[in-house]
Amino acid sequence: MYARLAALYRENPAQGRLMALVAGAFLLIYFLPAGNARFDNAVLEALRLTHWYAQEHVILCLLPAFIIAGAMSVFISQGAVLQHLGPQAPKPVALAVASVSGTLLAVCSCTVLPLFGGIYRRGAGLGAAIAFLYSGPAINIMAIVVTAKVLGAELGIARGAGAIVFAVVIGAIMHLLYRREEMARAEASAHGFTAEETQKGTSSVVILFSLMFGILVFANWAAADSTLWMQIHAWKWQLTALLAVLLATLLIYRWQWPARPLLVLGALVLAASRLAPDIPEIPFAIAALGLMLLSATREEDREWAQQSWDFAKQILPLLLGGVFIAGMLLGRPGHEGLIPSEWVTSAVGDNSLRSTVIASVLGAFMYFSTLTEVPIVEGLLGSGMGKGPALALLLAGPALSIPNMLVIRTILGNGKTAVYCALVVVMSTITGFIYGNLW
Repeated sequence: MYARLAALYRENPAQGRLMALVAGAFLLIYFLPAGNARFDNAVLEALRLTHWYAQEHVILCLLPAFIIAGAMSVFISQGAVLQHLGPQAPKPVALAVASVSGTLLAVCSCTVLPLFGGIYRRGAGLGAAIAFLYSGPAINIMAIVVTAKVLGAELGIARGAGAIVFAVVIGAIMHLLYRREEMARAEASAHGFTAEETQKGTSSVVILFSLMFGILVFANWAAADSTLWMQIHAWKWQLTALLAVLLATLLIYRWQWPARPLLVLGALVLAASRLAPDIPEIPFAIAALGLMLLSATREEDREWAQQSWDFAKQILPLLLGGVFIAGMLLGRPGHEGLIPSEWVTSAVGDNSLRSTVIASVLGAFMYFSTLTEVPIVEGLLGSGMGKGPALALLLAGPALSIPNMLVIRTILGNGKTAVYCALVVVMSTITGFIYGNLW
């Protein structure tokens, strides 16, 4: 009988896999512990976290990130990327440029993914791309300042110094581990482009990316207990609108886009902002989607819209699925998922190696939006968490999450993703353990 089943599978493996998938799905649904209070609450928490993520991050964070990543794939010279960030570029230069570039972005572990995918697809070396991937959510200046303000200067300095070192060291290790494979990729890339890849001038491209990154940063500027930060936050939408007007001006006068469609789009955005003044996501979405629709109508810029869509359909479903899983397991801040919060509090209540390992692993699987890790750690410290595990959580948490890992896997593959995640967890554990026992 078993031999006959094996023969049938060899004759039609696709049907065999489909039958196994159907059977597995049925058994999962059949044995779901529906009606169990903790399970039902975990499902609700997963839905609430996914709902919150869709409202707070998809439009303001991911939508502009997809547009920027698409522009990277089209307008950035592959030769320039290979020269400064490629596998053959001097490692100090490549890692420093990637780390500094990531530091300037106040983005979460998910928003940085399209940008990481963009520079890696364009030819950046693995080490430099990984340094950018880690530094974006982990080192940004806003996060370091808020950490020092809320959790103390000592922990803020330790987080900033640790994250900077992590970006460089993890990038260097990844480069060394996969240097032969990366050299082969660089040689293939070098034969696949010409020096004149775009008709857009270098200065226009630089201005384009400066304006788009500015829009991304200011649209997501978070309030913080600092006079300067609060003043900027009070003017965030005015600054975002100003940058958008400058972007439209660039497209009209330097890229020869017709003025009338952009003026109509601007009128729609203004009307939406007047009709829904408390929901800035609506005019922001109209502006972003309108920009891509106009790009798709222009032969010379159609590839920009296509590349942005490619990133969106590859990344967004995995992010939403990953956020749902993270919410089901760990819940939201102040709300439990399947894992009881008292388990977490009791597990990280000292500076032992065990507590630090748990904090690093927990941080790697949790999802933190920009700056939310600070009040979460503040609450855990108030509940007795050791300072070593707190630092480990701050170093691993913002850079990794379940949705983040799922997307990185599609870009780098299983092996590189596992090595990167392991490096972050191990280095966070070692740093947190040393810090907790010295101070």
